[in-house]
Amino acid sequence: MSSGNWRTPFVILLCGTAVMLIAFGIRMTYGLWIGPASSGLGWGLESLSFAMAAQALIWGFATPVMGAIADRYGTGRVIAACGVAFALGFIVTANATTRIEAFLGIGVLTGIAMGGLTAPIILTAISKVVEDEKKRGLYAGIASAGGSSGQVVLVPVIQFVLDATDWMTALLVLAAVTALIVPLAFTMVSKREHLAAATGQQSLGEALGEAFRHPGYLLLTAGYFVCGFQTLFIVTHLPPMLETYDVSPEMGAWSIALIGLFNIAGCVVFGAAGGRWRKKNLLAWIYIGRAVAMTAFILLPVTDTSIVVFSAVMGILWLGVVPLTGGVVAQIFGMRYMATLFGCAFVSHQLGGFIGIWAGGWLFDMFGNFLIVWWASVALGVVAAAFNLPIDDRPLQRLAGQRA
Repeated sequence: MSSGNWRTPFVILLCGTAVMLIAFGIRMTYGLWIGPASSGLGWGLESLSFAMAAQALIWGFATPVMGAIADRYGTGRVIAACGVAFALGFIVTANATTRIEAFLGIGVLTGIAMGGLTAPIILTAISKVVEDEKKRGLYAGIASAGGSSGQVVLVPVIQFVLDATDWMTALLVLAAVTALIVPLAFTMVSKREHLAAATGQQSLGEALGEAFRHPGYLLLTAGYFVCGFQTLFIVTHLPPMLETYDVSPEMGAWSIALIGLFNIAGCVVFGAAGGRWRKKNLLAWIYIGRAVAMTAFILLPVTDTSIVVFSAVMGILWLGVVPLTGGVVAQIFGMRYMATLFGCAFVSHQLGGFIGIWAGGWLFDMFGNFLIVWWASVALGVVAAAFNLPIDDRPLQRLAGQRA
């Protein structure tokens, strides 16, 4: 580590978890202020909605780029730079007078920032300082749980600010919160010489070629597409879907909150389980579990009770995929280019999410319900399980020789 002994794995875990808490928590506040901001700017909802949709794609494609930079120059430096970009994005949006300025702020700047502040980058920073592979999975699970913790903490805070002031003040508060990422990032600045020594002189291009020729990596990436399709479809369209049933009006909001709450436990449990059992098998069970839960929910009567049960089950199965997917990447290819390779897989996740969100809205406009995409999510869950089971998750021969 860079200097002194205070940058222990535990300290880096705490700071990485805090970064995940801020980044994911803030991302979940967008639905609170998009309406007031659109009304205040007089543009209607479409302009900011398009900027936020574009952000999801920019976020996805920026992640492997940020991963490659992090693998070369260090994760701490990337996290600090992205913290600055995140804060600037909210400041630009708060002061926007044109659609282009708003798109630059909430679409481009925050999209690039999220590319360097989410799981592939943060979990890599933590994993690289944890030598024990069993503990590595637990630490990754704890950090992943930080994202849902942020949802629980920051959403009510921003709602309070909106009620007390206005949307511009809320965005400036978000900018101030994101600025806290910068000092947290410097705890994760570490030397990279030991990583280079551990993998010889393999270049980034060689690492990418090695990964994309590996059938297991392609299957893992395809499964991650399904994760994005399912989770972003549900988090976007479950609340309006529930409005079509005879349930309490507030159950849509409660369902998303419960998913976030139970996801905290799910991330920790599956992160720790990845240190004891084969990660690819756990991934298959998660995808099958989602398919079963979604099937049972839609076939049984939809009530307040069934919504609570479904949300709790989906929460447990929600983001446990993240530490397990990153763990498989590290297990097969080693730590040197983990951020890049995990980031490339994340592009697939975001493409799946984009299609899930878009298809859900498009088909609802055509047929007046979400059943086609809901059943597609069920079928894809089975497909993703089938993709993960045959993955050859053994370390590559070059890594096996070095470990020996």
